[in-house]
Amino acid sequence: MSERSVETAYGRFAVRTHGSGEPVVLLHPLALSGALWRPLADALGEDFEVFSLDLRGHGESGWDGRPFSIEDMARDVAAVLDALELPSAGLLGMSMGGSVAVTFAGLFPERARSLILADTTAWYGENAATAWAERARRAAEVPRAEQLPFQIDRWFSPAFPDREPAEVDRVTQIFLRTDSRAHAAASLAMGRLDARPLLSAVRAPALVIVGEDDYATPPAMAGGLAEGIPGATLLSLPGLRHLSLVERPELADVVRRVFAGDPVAGDPR
Repeated sequence: MSERSVETAYGRFAVRTHGSGEPVVLLHPLALSGALWRPLADALGEDFEVFSLDLRGHGESGWDGRPFSIEDMARDVAAVLDALELPSAGLLGMSMGGSVAVTFAGLFPERARSLILADTTAWYGENAATAWAERARRAAEVPRAEQLPFQIDRWFSPAFPDREPAEVDRVTQIFLRTDSRAHAAASLAMGRLDARPLLSAVRAPALVIVGEDDYATPPAMAGGLAEGIPGATLLSLPGLRHLSLVERPELADVVRRVFAGDPVAGDPR
């Protein structure tokens, strides 16, 4: 793995690179960073050149302190690809990263070769702005360690923390290092998100993944994504919550097949 800092018109972004081959980009959930993807990136690096990006204000990437939108973050991704001299790439995003990925694929359909959207949505509903404003307040005001019970319950199935405590600790340490102000600003961006008008513009082969027990972005939201994206496939996973690709590392095989252009069984829409 190598790490670098990429300068763009929108600021400085940290990028971790694994492996070699066709390029794929991994986009992380809210309040985490590209470091989340280390196990998946290592697995994919046998076949692809994997770029794990720290989104605006997260991890080691910069942020000027001003409000931003999910569309701004999608344009950040385009600018990083420009800086890396990559005209297109496969994209995988989970949770907030999935919202960024689908927005990118709708704004720049020629730049997304393939698309994996895990535990995510294009819209959080009519009451999103109010609900996410409260999430933003808590992100800014509540000590980060006190936020962990709420986060862990959303992220993982009930048995996972006892079964894999080291992995849960790895993820929580990334959360604890996240800037609370950036966490709050990104929460407000999620509340304003409505990428539904962009879904029909997506041209990439798309797989939508959802944990059946995900109550942060429930299966109905995944269904809306799969219905809105032409030709998308929906894969529902029993027993998983919000961080399906972390809790179930063997899903790397599914990810590899999508990026290689192979079909994945599911519910084609």
